[in-house]
Amino acid sequence: LYTHTLEGPDDMPSHIKSALTATQLSIPYEHNELLLGTWQGIYLWEHRHHPGNREVLVHL
Repeated sequence: LYTHTLEGPDDMPSHIKSALTATQLSIPYEHNELLLGTWQGIYLWEHRHHPGNREVLVHL
């Protein structure tokens, strides 16, 4: 259906996965603690088979 392999065969699927998943997140923070629910967590998902350098930016 789509062909986009400039950076490898996983290039186009990784773009589609990024469009369908969250790329940024805001979490309430109080008294030196993230206010997450009992079953909530923070996960990083790499969409490429051969990842490059990534940067995580945190604002408090």
